[in-house]
Amino acid sequence: MATLPVATLPEATPLTKIALPPHADYIHIIGNMSEDSGYLPEPKGFSTKAIHSATNPDKWDSMCVVPPLVLSTTFKQPAPGQIKEFKYGRGGNPSRNVLEGSLRALEDAEYALTFASGLGALTALISCHSRGDHFVVGDDMYGGNFRLLDKVGKNLGIDVSIVDASNLDTVKNAIKPNTKLVFIETPTNPLLKVFDIRAIAEIAKNNGALFCVDNTFLTPYFQRPLELGADLSSYSLTKYMNGHTDVIMGAIVTNNKDLHDKLRFLQNTMGIIPGPFDCTLVTRSLKTLALRMRQHNSNALAVAKFLEAHPRVLQVLHPGLESHPHHALMKKQTSGHSGIMSMYIDGGRQEAENFLKELKVFILAESLGGYESLAEIPSIMTHASIPEEMRKELKITDNMIRLSVGLEDPEDLISDLKHALDVM
Repeated sequence: MATLPVATLPEATPLTKIALPPHADYIHIIGNMSEDSGYLPEPKGFSTKAIHSATNPDKWDSMCVVPPLVLSTTFKQPAPGQIKEFKYGRGGNPSRNVLEGSLRALEDAEYALTFASGLGALTALISCHSRGDHFVVGDDMYGGNFRLLDKVGKNLGIDVSIVDASNLDTVKNAIKPNTKLVFIETPTNPLLKVFDIRAIAEIAKNNGALFCVDNTFLTPYFQRPLELGADLSSYSLTKYMNGHTDVIMGAIVTNNKDLHDKLRFLQNTMGIIPGPFDCTLVTRSLKTLALRMRQHNSNALAVAKFLEAHPRVLQVLHPGLESHPHHALMKKQTSGHSGIMSMYIDGGRQEAENFLKELKVFILAESLGGYESLAEIPSIMTHASIPEEMRKELKITDNMIRLSVGLEDPEDLISDLKHALDVM
């Protein structure tokens, strides 16, 4: 498949800004998703925990304020078989421990484990189960998660039922006597559906199944699955938690000791660990997570309101908009949204490609959650591994564009989108 060219902004050519009309209040969004008090309050003390948890300078002889980066793969033993704290880097590392301690603190959880990627975290979770076990999985998911469950999980003897988890009766009806795990992403990717975490947690609990919520899109700053009844929160730390597009890593956070012990064993035994340098980078990034998420929230809602009013946009999928069918539920279980949204443009694949070619600030690329704004066509990029019939059923069409709204000035983002829409 041919790769679409990435539009670049010539260094000598400044971006031409549009004059926004006086009524363009979509620029002035401050704080929560809106001034609507219906959203959950943002967690108090979050930034303090992010900055100070697990990084007390008293822990190190040097008293360094920034935690040290420990690259050593092995550690001296006081005597044969006597371990002071660390033995070999696969089983534990000071830099990894600092990051996992920070992640525990941000969700007020007992345990956190990091993995080589978000898919590595899901691989460990699958590996906690046995041939003949059954999973119930939300139908709108990242293409890589689908591929892992469909091509690897099924080959290992895991029975997977994919359901529209926005319909609670559908979730209930999918439960079998051998159901061991209910797994959802919410909001979903790329349709931005919102699933009722509390209600699904109750269904899973009543049927003796574990319940895992992939919280990558919102982070614990905007959504806290464990407090809403989930047994596990999982993350691609690659995205918002790191936020700088320079690390691939995953994590699972839980209060379940037995599950933690299984995952810790698999983390070491399967070798799906992150490196210490990457752990140090993510620890750094968590310090500014609250600031970044507030700005992603503000920028994205401004962009979504602009797009919803543009005549070449058929529909905008952003749960912070009142037009979103799950807007009320969103307010009940979150305190805001990130920079992720999707839209359907007037046209087909050719118009979508034309639109992407005209962008100068948004970069044509996969992934999301960094400080930079990205745009892509899910049907031929991030979700190409989803079978065509399933994409049709979900309405992941060639005129759907997914945007990851970054931290640039919102006026520049809106100017960029307006130009591309007007000339596509």
